[in-house]
Amino acid sequence: METKIFRLNEYINSGSLSEEDIEKLKQAGEILKKGGLVAFPTETVYGLGGNALLKDASKDIYAAKGRPSDNPLIVHISDMDELPQLVESVPEMAVKLAVKFWPGPLTMVMKKSDIVPYETTGGLDTVAIRMPEHKVANMLIKLSEVPVAAPSANISGRPSPTSAEHCIEDLSGRIEAIVDGGASAIGVESTIVDLSGEVPVLLRPGAITVEMLKECLQREVMLDPALEKPLDKNIRPKAPGMKYRHYAPKAPMIIIQSEYSSGDSETDNMSEADKKFEFDEGLKKITECAIRNIEEKCAEGLKLGIICSDETMDIYMHEINDQSGKLHSYRDKLEIMSAGQRANEITIAHNLFAVLREMDERAVDFIVAEGFSQKKLGYAIMNRMKKAAGQHVINV
Repeated sequence: METKIFRLNEYINSGSLSEEDIEKLKQAGEILKKGGLVAFPTETVYGLGGNALLKDASKDIYAAKGRPSDNPLIVHISDMDELPQLVESVPEMAVKLAVKFWPGPLTMVMKKSDIVPYETTGGLDTVAIRMPEHKVANMLIKLSEVPVAAPSANISGRPSPTSAEHCIEDLSGRIEAIVDGGASAIGVESTIVDLSGEVPVLLRPGAITVEMLKECLQREVMLDPALEKPLDKNIRPKAPGMKYRHYAPKAPMIIIQSEYSSGDSETDNMSEADKKFEFDEGLKKITECAIRNIEEKCAEGLKLGIICSDETMDIYMHEINDQSGKLHSYRDKLEIMSAGQRANEITIAHNLFAVLREMDERAVDFIVAEGFSQKKLGYAIMNRMKKAAGQHVINV
């Protein structure tokens, strides 16, 4: 199969859709409407879209990704008017969250209507739905005139795609078309909250944090146990990413984590000076532990990838470039990349999957990664990193 590439030049350059861009989206929308598959950009990551109401389209999505068929797909809509036909009823909690966060990076799980096939929901009586904020995604869904089932547009288990190039790498020849709308802004998948019962349950963290959900609903939001421990193999997951290996680079990976370096300790009553001291001490513990692990792996003859932060990049570079540095003798075996700024977690979320994919490109044998905050957006970042590392975390 030859995969068409629809590059939206005007949108990439200016953020506006030209007539030529819209014509390309009409062609992509027609492919979706007829049951074909199209990868397209959203504000979170790129999605692999198919007509959510066609059984065969959902089956084709699973086949293209190599994804287990009990892993549910998220259905994307472009307008609130499209929601009622897809669900048994719209819970009051869903209305509150939609008013606050739609369009945006929030997926809500509700009891499905009869028109949504079980092939789309992974065999469940519930359906996950979101309304993307991304101008291209929203317009494509509108032009297709159908709800669009769309998991991330990557081979199952690989780091999620945040650019058209990632989609081409994984899916070229497997699907009908790819819409190139530039890089995704957020970089981690949508928050998923289950509203099918009386109590809201967070199934996957994202840019809409659990704190934001609680504030909007004015009630507690439970955390699904699968956020910390993968589901039993006999249980059907209610949302993507709960059961199977996800986000993983080709090389094994460990994470070096310290609560103090990420602002996760109980420091509300501490002075700014004491907070900075704890933060700096945490970073020192992380880098020292990381360097020890890097030394050990390099001594085994492995090529090492280092995923750090802007705040610690110079520490590793000094150890590599200075003749007295512990890593100097291994400098030809090291690939170092910063995921972003600890002071600005949005940069880390934006870069994370691209960095993991770049480590694959650099053909490293093992990755040592720094951990980040586990609060707010950091909770979503660390959720992805832990899954990518197979939960291999060293706490220092």
